[in-house]
Amino acid sequence: MTIESTPAPATIEEVAAAAGVSRSTVSRVVNGSTSVSPAALDAVRSAIERLNYVPNRAARSLASRQTHAIALVVPEDTTRFFGDPFFAAIVSGINARISRSDYVLNLFIASDDAGDKTTSYVRSGAVDGAIVVSHHTSDTFIERIAAAVPVVYGGRPVRERERDHYVDVDNLAGGRAATQYLIDRGHRRIATITGPRTMPAGVDRLEGYHEALAAAGLPEGAVEDGGFTADGGAAAMRRILAAGDRPDAIFVASDLMARGALSVLAAAGLRVPEDVAIIGFDDSPVATSVFPSLTTMRQPSFAQGERMADMLLELLAGRDAERITILETELVVRDSA
Repeated sequence: MTIESTPAPATIEEVAAAAGVSRSTVSRVVNGSTSVSPAALDAVRSAIERLNYVPNRAARSLASRQTHAIALVVPEDTTRFFGDPFFAAIVSGINARISRSDYVLNLFIASDDAGDKTTSYVRSGAVDGAIVVSHHTSDTFIERIAAAVPVVYGGRPVRERERDHYVDVDNLAGGRAATQYLIDRGHRRIATITGPRTMPAGVDRLEGYHEALAAAGLPEGAVEDGGFTADGGAAAMRRILAAGDRPDAIFVASDLMARGALSVLAAAGLRVPEDVAIIGFDDSPVATSVFPSLTTMRQPSFAQGERMADMLLELLAGRDAERITILETELVVRDSA
């Protein structure tokens, strides 16, 4: 069910599109610069009036009244944030780029319960922009943040709009390649443990699995949601085994979930990869800390964090940043498949 919300106020990008000028030109008009042609000035002022645009922090952050602070908003609970190596890698990448700028990074671990507190802080003018990582369909408070400051998303936004900026990995191609590897190894009863279907990464990796099986003319196996956690992966693996018709291979959409699945297979007396092959996703430190070591799809999390920070810094400087960046995944073959 789709919940209708009050339309967001017009953004500086929408004014720029309506006026037929760049975002930086609108910013100069809003901030009273004289380095704008009369024609551009008239076009921007007309667009502002038609769209009822009210300059907010997204515009003021381009002026001299900057806080030089950036919010990193992670709509997850602390257990997930500190327990998943993905976050360590992506935050390291973000911080590496921010540390080479004049900005400081403020971290907000904000589940939906804490959304109002985070939103109020961001909209108070305490930061110039925000990076949002690991958001779900239910995290509607992110839309209120995006209406106040420039935002760059880690991963495709759940409700993507033409003005959204984001950096993602090719999750669909990664899910397809992981499943294809299992097919090429001769496996024919392939199940999958997915991430949450409330997140584009979970949806896209599952779609890649479906595409590979369909192209090979193979039936779909069991599909269980593991929630991108080790405990969730273990519970999903138990459900798959309890259903009977044991698969001969499993594509697991994160290394953490694969760790949980491996523990359940070992407890059931099943050998990996002899009885059940496993392939994960991430190539996090988890992949080499389990036995057997995980064959997995590497995603460049550190590079994703760097690019997200770089994109936001470009927006804050008034430059026309590339709106979408998609990074490739890579198969890493080890012992589990």
